[in-house]
Amino acid sequence: MNTSLKQELTKKLEKEKYKFLRLFAEFENYKKRIHKERIDLFKTAHKNVMITLIPVLDDFERGISEIKKSKNDDIIRGVELIQDKLLRILKENGLKEIQVKKGDSFNTDYHEAITQTLSPSEELKGRIIEIVESGYSLHNKVIRHAKVIVGK
Repeated sequence: MNTSLKQELTKKLEKEKYKFLRLFAEFENYKKRIHKERIDLFKTAHKNVMITLIPVLDDFERGISEIKKSKNDDIIRGVELIQDKLLRILKENGLKEIQVKKGDSFNTDYHEAITQTLSPSEELKGRIIEIVESGYSLHNKVIRHAKVIVGK
């Protein structure tokens, strides 16, 4: 076998080896991208379900406050048990209520000011006067800001 033929075959072999390695790397990248997209899709679906269920939690709060007016302890207890079960399931899946109380400083990362009102005292200026709607986070990311009234 002459050296010219040997060099030509070596070049072809190197070219084919390069093509193979490139194709293999592209396939590995494709697998990683598909895996990441699948995880993102599940997270998005999970987030959407949680966002859809948050108004149900609000309805429970309003319903329980109305039922308490009837003074029927059995009905109140039954509805509270259902609410607790729903909250437990949502918490197990990463949902957390954003802790807000009257007098806290207003923080745009967690709160949405729906209105401002005259503060009853000087120290409540720029602080939360009333909580209108609870806020929630999913895996430490805010999915609904707490709706609050801020003093001015």
